[in-house]
Amino acid sequence: MRPVRHSHGTGLFEPDQLARLGENVVFESGVLVFHPETVEIGANVYVGHQTILKGYHASRMVIGDGTWIGPQCLFHSGGGLTIGADVGIGPGVRILTSSHRLDDPDLPILHAPVEFARVVIDDGSDIGVGAILLPGTRVGRGAQVAAGAVVAGDVPEFTIVAGVPARVLRRRAGR
Repeated sequence: MRPVRHSHGTGLFEPDQLARLGENVVFESGVLVFHPETVEIGANVYVGHQTILKGYHASRMVIGDGTWIGPQCLFHSGGGLTIGADVGIGPGVRILTSSHRLDDPDLPILHAPVEFARVVIDDGSDIGVGAILLPGTRVGRGAQVAAGAVVAGDVPEFTIVAGVPARVLRRRAGR
């Protein structure tokens, strides 16, 4: 039996619907926010054109002060998402906090149970254009994720990671 499908809504929102909204936040045109009551945004945050902030009824999305989010990003917070202060996030970044279990080969993956895992991006980090952060990822303070990288697991602070899957290239200069 297939589950009944329903709309998640339009994502259109009013800023006063957010759980928290700091001063001087810019939402460019086309930004969508789902479950805005679960989304907290600090002060001096920029959210680029056509970005989707996919809040979730049972978790929180927290975006710290001074963070810059490029256009056409997709952030999913079913498992919880915390983005620290002064984080740079390039255009087209995808952050996922859930995945389907793969333990029953007779069950279509689409209908398999969903598992959730928090993603955390610590202060002062940078996520490059088109990078993908998978459920359970933690990006350490001051780390840089290269453009197009696919990250699963922990990125040590002040390191640079790149590739698919992402691997540590080196520590940042002076660290």
